[in-house]
Amino acid sequence: AMKKYLETNISQWASDPVLVAAIKNQNSETKDYDEAEIAKLDARWRSGLFADNEPLIEGVLTNAASDYLRERVAQSDGAITEVFVMDAQGLNVAASDPTSDYWQGDEAKFQQTYQVGADAVHFGEVELDESTGAVQAQISMTVVDSETGYVVGAITVGVDLSALQ
Repeated sequence: AMKKYLETNISQWASDPVLVAAIKNQNSETKDYDEAEIAKLDARWRSGLFADNEPLIEGVLTNAASDYLRERVAQSDGAITEVFVMDAQGLNVAASDPTSDYWQGDEAKFQQTYQVGADAVHFGEVELDESTGAVQAQISMTVVDSETGYVVGAITVGVDLSALQ
């Protein structure tokens, strides 16, 4: 069911010009970030999750790409619990909702997609969300610039598996 959902929904989004442009733009800004800079930004994100108006978080949540992602969530009839895209460093570019951290580069959702290549897909572990009681999993795939054929980032979509039955 997850593979079918990927093929009929998510794969089309991953090449959307709004997402690709947002990722490419951020890649040009973050391409030279080292581990220390990434760690500093990730710590800032984590500490800002419960603060009002943290500029780093607001920048990710209030852009055209995030609006596009929220539209996909709204149109999913409850199937999607979250969606976010990452740049070439594994840093959040856009998200439907705040993620627990800014840097995804140390996680399989990034390492098994962006770092693998153009057709890479990663299906996360099936988990029970204790707060909602929903059985969920994440589907991640590489984002490719259709104009150049280059891998530019990755997308992760949280799916409520009960909605796929």
